[in-house]
Amino acid sequence: MLVFKKNDKKLVRSWAMYDWANSAYNLVITSTIFPVYYTAITTTREKGDIVSFFGFEVINTVLSNYALAIAYLIMALALPFLSAYADLGGKKKFFMKLFTYIGALACMGLFFFKLETLELSIVFFAVAAMGYIGGVAFNNSYLPLIATVDQQDRVSAQGFAYGYVGCVTLQLICFVFVFKPEWFGIIDASFPARFSFFLVGLWWMVFAQIPFGHLPESKPLLGDTQVVFFDKVKNEFNQVLSEIKQIEPIRRFLPAYFFNAMGVQTIMIVAAAFGEKVLNLGATKLIATIILIQLVAIAGAYLMSSFAKRYGNIKVLLVVVLMWIFICISAYFLNNEFQFYGIAFMVGLMMGGIQALSRSTYSKLLPQDMEDTTAFFSFYDVTEKLAIVFGLFTFGIIEQLTHNIRNSALFLSIFFLIGFVLMWRVLKFNTLLKN
Repeated sequence: MLVFKKNDKKLVRSWAMYDWANSAYNLVITSTIFPVYYTAITTTREKGDIVSFFGFEVINTVLSNYALAIAYLIMALALPFLSAYADLGGKKKFFMKLFTYIGALACMGLFFFKLETLELSIVFFAVAAMGYIGGVAFNNSYLPLIATVDQQDRVSAQGFAYGYVGCVTLQLICFVFVFKPEWFGIIDASFPARFSFFLVGLWWMVFAQIPFGHLPESKPLLGDTQVVFFDKVKNEFNQVLSEIKQIEPIRRFLPAYFFNAMGVQTIMIVAAAFGEKVLNLGATKLIATIILIQLVAIAGAYLMSSFAKRYGNIKVLLVVVLMWIFICISAYFLNNEFQFYGIAFMVGLMMGGIQALSRSTYSKLLPQDMEDTTAFFSFYDVTEKLAIVFGLFTFGIIEQLTHNIRNSALFLSIFFLIGFVLMWRVLKFNTLLKN
């Protein structure tokens, strides 16, 4: 039995610091400097936005989207078994560390990203994503262990708020090198961006030591030692899957979350490329806009958490999903940069709200007296990762076929519409979540 006090402020802050540590990856690598740098160096006079990847000719943004989709697919297939293994072997923190170091080192490897190293760099890009996915999955599983049901909305929002502040802090540090390279005598135009990728890995690895030092070790849930360990992992996976099928709120919530995550996560990944291709805003305006999104998301996380306390999680999520549909339709008709900034503001507000509230909603629906939270949370994370796979593939295929990224954005509204209908089926459990 893990022995520690729930809602302990120091423990909660330490847990939230993992969001501070790894969110730098999400902003710099997924959303700002990397997409801008990647688009710039893979767009040439000879081929335009077409690149050669191991002999295959493909649109540059389609290649990066596919690389991420494959990384997410691998992790979606592996996480349920890794999480079951972690619960049985008491290795929750071990895997959290392992994926952190893998992701951080891959980010550092992107320091060597130039057009002539495209293939290797795309591999590093995908591996960094796998490290991020794994670290988040095991960190999420601590939420029901460190906070009581009535505090999980607030604690989840606190984690995302720390993440948004942390990533913006590192982003500003990176800006010093990107926009003022002459201060450091930098003459290689690609160095500031590549150095930013290195800093992301370093930031991630260093600040992750805070949760690593304070989060409790998990106790092995081993029973009969005569049973082969792999069989135990398989049995644990099957048992958790069986329990999830019997918990009606979770059984209804996960499909809704799947379609909503398909839209949200895809938008977060492609936002910078969308702004560049549709409006040609340039690196400075794009990156400033993405930072605005992160700052607004802090308010969104706490705002939706407070609404959930009054109206219940599901009602608030339904309203948020409707706003996402509006955002997708608006993006299709986007004509100028001021409209883009308005949409970006709405994306930030809704992004912070839906991410924090979805995580805490799932946590509240779980049995609160269990220790094998990793295995249960792996199904939440796998749902999200599979959603990203389908979302990115769909987004990429539509752009590849129509050569119009607006069509891809519009199609995402269909995912949100399905998610809204499915979330409506969870509405009857809303009163259980008003804590």
